[in-house]
Amino acid sequence: MGQYPALEGDVKRVAVLYLATLVVIVPIDFLFLGLIAKSFFTSQVGDMLGAIRLAPAILFYLLYVAGILIFVSGSPDTTWQSTLLYGALFGLFCYATFDLTSLSLLRHWTWPVAIVDVSWGSFVTAVSSTLGLMIANWIVPKI
Repeated sequence: MGQYPALEGDVKRVAVLYLATLVVIVPIDFLFLGLIAKSFFTSQVGDMLGAIRLAPAILFYLLYVAGILIFVSGSPDTTWQSTLLYGALFGLFCYATFDLTSLSLLRHWTWPVAIVDVSWGSFVTAVSSTLGLMIANWIVPKI
């Protein structure tokens, strides 16, 4: 440890929490979007879909996980229960912002798509933030 052991411990915790949350959310989201809900989204807004552009997708996940840590799970005294609740709410607000804006502006965006997407966003954020916290709480004391 260096001159500031508490700060180094905080940085280690945040880094592990960030990586754990990222490692949880990406495969779950890919599974849902790529397999489970793919035919639904294609049937609803298929004419709007194109090839996945990797750079914006990567940037989204990097920023979204940073938001999860800032607003949901980053505090040292966070519990899995508060993370589950605030993760669900953060996902609800973020996904609702996108979906309601899309409903107002995009002709082919539908209420069923918005409802499924907002529900998914709330669920995936609650689960990934909570599992990320539990994984980090398990790993950090060991390193």
